[in-house]
Amino acid sequence: MRLFPSGPKRIRFRRMCATLTAAIGMVALLAPVPADAGESWPCQDRTYSVQIPLPEFLMSVLSEQGSMYGHLCSPPGAKTLAVLIPGGTYNSSYWDIGYLPQDRALQSRSFQMAMYNAGIATLAVDRLGTGHSSKPPSVLLTASSQAATVHQVIGKMRSQYDKVIVGGHSIGSAMALIEAGTYRDVDGVFTTGFTHGMNYTVVAPTLAKMTPAAVDPVLGNKYRDLKDLAYLTTSPGSRYQDFHTPGPRDPDAITYDEDTKDVFAATEAVDVILLNSQITPISQRITVPVMVVQGDDPNYCGPPLGATCTSGETLRRSEAPYYPKSPRLSAYVLHGYGHSINYAPNAPEYYKHIADWLHTL
Repeated sequence: MRLFPSGPKRIRFRRMCATLTAAIGMVALLAPVPADAGESWPCQDRTYSVQIPLPEFLMSVLSEQGSMYGHLCSPPGAKTLAVLIPGGTYNSSYWDIGYLPQDRALQSRSFQMAMYNAGIATLAVDRLGTGHSSKPPSVLLTASSQAATVHQVIGKMRSQYDKVIVGGHSIGSAMALIEAGTYRDVDGVFTTGFTHGMNYTVVAPTLAKMTPAAVDPVLGNKYRDLKDLAYLTTSPGSRYQDFHTPGPRDPDAITYDEDTKDVFAATEAVDVILLNSQITPISQRITVPVMVVQGDDPNYCGPPLGATCTSGETLRRSEAPYYPKSPRLSAYVLHGYGHSINYAPNAPEYYKHIADWLHTL
C-alpha cells in the first residue's frame, strides 16, 4: 500500500485525521494504509503567500496576491531541499504517484518517497492555477510568472536548508530553468521530460487536442465557475498516447493519471518556447550544476527536431551548447518509457541517479 498518499486520497486522509483522531478504526477503513503501519512519514501540506507578477501597465491599478500549495517531505537532518515543479496538466501529485498496482514493488514510483529514503527533502508545488494553489485569471500566468512565484517560495525555504535545488517535469522543467537563470538563487537544477529540441510535429497535435477544463468531465466542477476557457486540459482517454507511449499500457497507471489530471494556462506555453528556444535560451545564464533526465520521449527526443537521447552521453552532448556557464552538466536516459517517466516501472533507476547527483552538490 502507499507510504505517501497523494492526490484526492491524500487530502481525504488528512481531513479525516484532523477530525476523527479518536476513531482510528474508521480512518483505517476509509483512508490509504501505509505498508508499515508503525512507520510515519513527516510530510506536510504547506501554503505560501505569493505576489503574482503583472505587466507594467497593470501594476498601478491592480495588485494580484495569491497562494502556492506545497507538499513538503523532509527527513530528519536533511540539509538539501529539492523544489519540484510539475508539468502541464499535472499537479504536485505527479511527484508522489499513489495508485495501487498489482505489483506492490511499483509503489516506488513516488519520487518524493525515494528522495526521503535518500535523506533529501522535497517540496512538490502546485503551479498557480492548479491543485490547491490560487487560480487567478489564466492570462496572468506565463512560464515567467510561475517561475517568479516559485522563486518567492524558494526564498521562504532558503534559511532552512544548506542547499536548495529546483527541478521540474516538462513545462515545469522550463520554469525551473527560467527560475534558475533569472534569479540565480539555487545550488543546482534538474530537468525531466524536457530538452531544448522540441519535436513540434509531435507536440503541436497534443496541444491541439486540449479542451477547456470547464467542460471536462473530471475537472468541470472545479473550473466551470471560473468562466475562464483558457485553462486547458487533455481530452478524455488521450493521456496514454500523449504522455506514456512507448511505455507499457498499465490500466491502473492510466486510470490514476486520468483521475488526477489538472490544467495548464494557454499563456504558459508562449514563453516556454520563447525563453527556451535554441537561439537565445535562458539556460545560457545558469551557473550551477545541471542534470538532464529523459525517457524515450517522442515530444523531445529523436528526429526531426528533438535531442539525441540514445544514451546519457549523447543526451549530454546534445544539450551542452545550451549550458555554457554550468560548471557541470550531467545527463541520464531512462529507456522504455515516454514523456511522464515518473510512471515508468523502472523509474527508481532514474530516482537513484538524481539522488546520487544531489549528494555531490
